[in-house]
Amino acid sequence: MTMSPAWYLRRLSRMGPREVGGRVGDTLRRRRWRSAPPGYPGSRGARFTAVLPAGTLAAVPPDAVKRLVEEADRLMAGHAEFFGVVRDDLVEPDWTLDPKTGLRAPRGYAFDVPYRDEEAVGDIKQIWEPSRHQYLTVLAAAYALTGDERYAERVAAHLRHWWAANAPLRGVHWISGIELGIRLLSWVWVRRLLDGWPGAPGLFEENPVALRQIWHHQRWLAGFPSRGSSANNHVIAETAGQFAAACAFPWFDASERWRSDALKSLERNLRGNTFLSGLNRELATEYHGLVLELGLAAVAEADAAGVPLPPTVRRVLLRMTDALAAVVDGRLRPPRQGDADDGHGLVLDGEGTDRWGSLLATGEAVFGRLPWWPEVTGTDVRTPLLAALIRPYGHGGRASTAGRPERRPAHFADAGMTILRGPGEIWCRCDGGPHGFLSIAAHAHADALSLEVRHDGVDVLADPGTYCYHGQPEWRSYFRSTLGHNTLEWDGADQSVSGGPFLWTRHARTRVLVADADGREAARWVAEHDGYGRTAHRREVELTAANRRLRVVDEVRGESGSVRVAFHLGPAITAELDGNRAVLTWSRDGEDRSAVLELPGELNWRAHRGETAPPLGWYSPGFGVKVPTTTLVGSGTAEGTRAFTTTLTFDATEAADGQEAAW
Repeated sequence: MTMSPAWYLRRLSRMGPREVGGRVGDTLRRRRWRSAPPGYPGSRGARFTAVLPAGTLAAVPPDAVKRLVEEADRLMAGHAEFFGVVRDDLVEPDWTLDPKTGLRAPRGYAFDVPYRDEEAVGDIKQIWEPSRHQYLTVLAAAYALTGDERYAERVAAHLRHWWAANAPLRGVHWISGIELGIRLLSWVWVRRLLDGWPGAPGLFEENPVALRQIWHHQRWLAGFPSRGSSANNHVIAETAGQFAAACAFPWFDASERWRSDALKSLERNLRGNTFLSGLNRELATEYHGLVLELGLAAVAEADAAGVPLPPTVRRVLLRMTDALAAVVDGRLRPPRQGDADDGHGLVLDGEGTDRWGSLLATGEAVFGRLPWWPEVTGTDVRTPLLAALIRPYGHGGRASTAGRPERRPAHFADAGMTILRGPGEIWCRCDGGPHGFLSIAAHAHADALSLEVRHDGVDVLADPGTYCYHGQPEWRSYFRSTLGHNTLEWDGADQSVSGGPFLWTRHARTRVLVADADGREAARWVAEHDGYGRTAHRREVELTAANRRLRVVDEVRGESGSVRVAFHLGPAITAELDGNRAVLTWSRDGEDRSAVLELPGELNWRAHRGETAPPLGWYSPGFGVKVPTTTLVGSGTAEGTRAFTTTLTFDATEAADGQEAAW
């Protein structure tokens, strides 16, 4: 996907004068560096001291070690999967190859590479992901925990190969700051985990090529920060990576300045990217996880190096952790809200490790769990390693509860998110929040007033996800669209207006009128938005405990027009639609489950599954992957004021003994 001149004009319109000035400076610097790149001044004596405390590795649970080693052995055999594409070529990687298209990115001056043009470069995400070197942190962790030097030797061979193939400012891996920042963080952990290997100093601090690469990565990040309307999760990755490297690799004359500047930016942007409630302002749950991982990794480097942190850094991460504990369902799954590209900040675990359970386990180790937190039963490698470096939050080494929620929050007013819970692990997310973050709302979807409903962790009414970013505009548009969510579409239009794949030029404004999630007999939520101009859409949701029923009333007021209401079912759900009544069935842990969906009789209902022209009836379980699922769409017209009522009733016999009392 290449961007048209019109897109650039729309993008420019979302910038302020300061951002425009900064981007002009970036452009001039890129031109200058083409002919006169910054010269590496050398190091001032390098020694690595940011090691793990003695005894740390012994604290890693055996089952987490087993998963890690299994993953490492797959990598040693050359096998990996990135965004749904299985690769068998990682014994000797081609760092510029897109395995989907077979294309290779050009190796010229970095800022000349048309990375958004899939016809010229291939799928840029497929090319970038292995070069985040997070698979190398897995191999390095396997060495640290087993002492098997095969893992260390493979890491060293791949790093040397990468450094030789990707000279500073040459090729596709010197374009995007988030890639450089995450790669630096990976290198810090590779060096730490290889510390017991005799070849580690010769790979890093005694290696002129490595020193040059580390310096140029940090010089690049200092020169091209994400700014203004782009200061989202990217700037967190950039500053966390630069700060980590400046703490662990303080080997250059500029290290103190880079560390200080990165810390100032990290602190400012962590606050800027996070609501006071603790939820991420992008309202894209996976980016909440990414930012939290990056922030915790940065704190680990600060504490390991003895660098004082502003208190606000830990407080923001604490609020983010408590917010995550509050919104997950009974299986520790968070909402599937907004964009998601499976991005991680620090990977030290094997396949099968629960990302969200791992984050909550780290939060418990660092901040202390609150009584209402869900139980985390899984294990991971990363938590004991981070916890060994991070100073416990609070006074005297005791975790603090001061200023933290006494009860599990259900309504996050600033983020517009409300979680309704019912018996039998019924979980319902109601979306009444802002349309994304900053002027472009890059990772937002047109999902105002949408719902997500789960039963015991199974998606019943599902958020379909993201699937793709670049190269497939029709699919990108569908997964971001209003019709692609469990809400009401008016006159065939999205609630917010898209200006491109990461740009919204008009944002629907949403207002929550009622958020009573704690009612003993029924939980209730009411909200409305102005995305349809003179026609208003208001939605009321009521979850009643006694009959395990979710009632949804959509009211439209204003001009006459066409209406479509969509309900996207999860991939595990089988639906039998008869008129305006759908019987839903699925199984969980070998038990059959069911529910009945009574749909508005005023609309004509059809079931769609796996359609492509146009796309409809799809679910993306992960970036780059989509599977057919059933979407129920009701179509009709409305004029004046019209209400459409939907009820979802779960089989009451499924409620376990005691759940009604708990509710």
